Amino acid sequence: MGEDVNAENQARRADDTEVRSTQQFREDLGAMIRARVIDLTIDEQEAVGALPTGAALLVVRRGPDQGARFLLDQDVTVAGRRPGVGIFLDDVTVSRKHAEFRRSGTRFSVVDLGSLNGTFCDGSRIDSETVLEDGVEVQVGKFKFTFFASRFDLADES
Repeated sequence: MGEDVNAENQARRADDTEVRSTQQFREDLGAMIRARVIDLTIDEQEAVGALPTGAALLVVRRGPDQGARFLLDQDVTVAGRRPGVGIFLDDVTVSRKHAEFRRSGTRFSVVDLGSLNGTFCDGSRIDSETVLEDGVEVQVGKFKFTFFASRFDLADES
């Protein structure tokens, strides 16, 4: 009987260890996916790390101008194909005034401005103002950006 209890206890400990390590793996993987810092260059990591509170950065990850960076440090920044907008995206898949990035304190959001091709967050077309989380992918035409909030503002959310 003592051997049966001992075997049961060992099995429970093994199950607990497996659950803990699986849970830790999921948390670590989730953090990496949310932050999407896996494939940032050293310069991009430094740029993100240097963002002051209340600022954010859009990094072109795929599409024309890959690697380009756009600073979001105004209350409203328009992205489009029209010269003079805050984020000029020279491609026919982008409307003249395509999307608007909004800042409220340290929170950022994006809204589509009635563009023909739409604006997407993490692959889903948005139809209203959408809050941007650190690491989210925003697509405007062929341009796929990753949104990075100031590390100072992320520390405040913890």
